[in-house]
Amino acid sequence: MIQDNSALIASIRDRFAHVDSCPFQGPRIYFENGGGALTLKSVIETSAKYAAVPDNQGRDNPAAAALSLTIGKAKADLALFMNAGSGQFIVGETGTELLFRMVRNACLNAPKGAKIIGSSIEHPSSRSAARHWAEVAGMGYVDVPFDAAQGCVTAADYAAQMTPDVAVATILHASPVTGIGMDIAAISQAIRAVAPECLIIVDGIQHAAHGHVDLDAYDVDGYAISPYKVFSRHGYGVAWLSDRLTALPHEALSGGPVHNWELGTRDTGAYAAMSDVVAYFDWLGGEVSDETAPRARIEAAGRAIKSYEAGLTDALINGTGNLAGLRDIEKLTILSGADNPSREGTVSFAVEGVASPDIVAALNAHGIRTHTRTADHYSGNILGPLDLPDCVRISMCHYNTLDEVAQALDVIREIVSPHP
Repeated sequence: MIQDNSALIASIRDRFAHVDSCPFQGPRIYFENGGGALTLKSVIETSAKYAAVPDNQGRDNPAAAALSLTIGKAKADLALFMNAGSGQFIVGETGTELLFRMVRNACLNAPKGAKIIGSSIEHPSSRSAARHWAEVAGMGYVDVPFDAAQGCVTAADYAAQMTPDVAVATILHASPVTGIGMDIAAISQAIRAVAPECLIIVDGIQHAAHGHVDLDAYDVDGYAISPYKVFSRHGYGVAWLSDRLTALPHEALSGGPVHNWELGTRDTGAYAAMSDVVAYFDWLGGEVSDETAPRARIEAAGRAIKSYEAGLTDALINGTGNLAGLRDIEKLTILSGADNPSREGTVSFAVEGVASPDIVAALNAHGIRTHTRTADHYSGNILGPLDLPDCVRISMCHYNTLDEVAQALDVIREIVSPHP
């Protein structure tokens, strides 16, 4: 496991750019992974390599052939990473844009009088798309309330709102505010028990960096990620579409391939960078297990990441060494509870009488990068039910360390509990 191997932690950190310093700020601890994870050095090298190539795919020359092979390999790698035995992967502008596209086409092809179901815990990426296209398509929108105290929505919550006329559903895999993950397979099963033909679309943007993705087990029709949140770079999104979703009428060039959802020439480097990400998970799985099959190594990496990040969040909440944790700080509230087994690397908190932006600014002055979530169009759906105007989000990944957590705890206590 990662916890007991300092050499492995050092090797992991060495694979990422700017792991302990910012090119603009200098030395810093990076606890803003929910806003964008660190980038693999291999991704940077690959991106530069393909950015220099002038050729496009589909031409009759060696460069074009090589680019096509690179894209084909990346799609196969993505299928391995997400355990997709069917369907197709496409690249778009962002994860949000791809969620909007999938929801749009699902809604516009839904039967007359059908409904779309989603939860109030969702990020605007899927929730705004669902509400917008429900109105355009004349569909009813079914809003599933979430458990504000636990920071999640369950299969039972969806089941309580399901009816046979639900044709489209959206699900959030993990919340970027609460940091809590949802049981996608159980929610999907609850939906299909009532509406078997429902098209189910999942926002996996926050979850992907924290390990296990298993599309074959989820029984869904669409899944989107933002590569910059899973160790790649900005500038594109990746989505998986089931064969059913792929086959729906959609925007495409007249006379072009029937199942092509990509409009225009894609950046080969974007695809190639995802192969680097998958290779990293494969490498890590080999370091933390004796598995030899690539998918088995990727699954082992996911388990190791989950276990290690649980240790980091436990240390932040309950303390480490001789440092008390967040739960022991007076007037501090931990969103989704201090003892939540579904937490994925993120701890958000608020301190009564202390503005969250002030805490974030003070942490930044000490070289600790965190983020403020406010009750705006991004996070108001989570913070509103808790009567909180804002919160501090500390979002960690498996390249962070217990020493970094200890430094953060020391500074947080100094900020919110200053000595006279």
